[in-house]
Amino acid sequence: MILEDLLIFGSVMIVAWFLFIYNWPRMLLYVYKRAILVKGFGEDPIPINTLYLEPQKLFAEPITSQSASSSNLATVGANHDTLLSGGWLDLRKGPQVLHVPDMKGRYYSVQFTNPSNNTVFAYVGKRATGTEAGDYLITGPNWKGQVPSAMKQISSPKNSVLVLGRVLVENNSDLSTAHHLAEQIRLTPLNQKGSI
Repeated sequence: MILEDLLIFGSVMIVAWFLFIYNWPRMLLYVYKRAILVKGFGEDPIPINTLYLEPQKLFAEPITSQSASSSNLATVGANHDTLLSGGWLDLRKGPQVLHVPDMKGRYYSVQFTNPSNNTVFAYVGKRATGTEAGDYLITGPNWKGQVPSAMKQISSPKNSVLVLGRVLVENNSDLSTAHHLAEQIRLTPLNQKGSI
């Protein structure tokens, strides 16, 4: 009887362990999504389909520009030579257009992550698409429209997308220029693209 109980207990523990491992990335991304949408990067919440850019002051003085009691996602694990931006897309209501300015050879990247399995499915940036100005149409899995000319399509496997952007800051005197370029990386719904 004791052996049977141990076998049942061991089987249940193995199944529970596999379920935990399988769901851990989803749980982490859910927490991250809630943090972005409710708390933002330490200031205000970030609305869906909006990119938030790390403030210039926070990048220049990451420790002194925030109070000791507040937590700031932008400084946790961040590179010390890139400005960070981030946001969460919901493509159920239609595609979003990502606009990037001419970076004139500067390193930058915008990463698109599938939050259901924490995999990166596309990049826009110096290594992937070059540094010229461009517009990229981010579409959900069920979108059936036509891609406007002069836009490149990025097809998302899910309607929910985590977007993380980085722009290189070469030195202290370059911070204003880099920040100005990073401000020009923006999202717009496809049906409002003509208003940009």
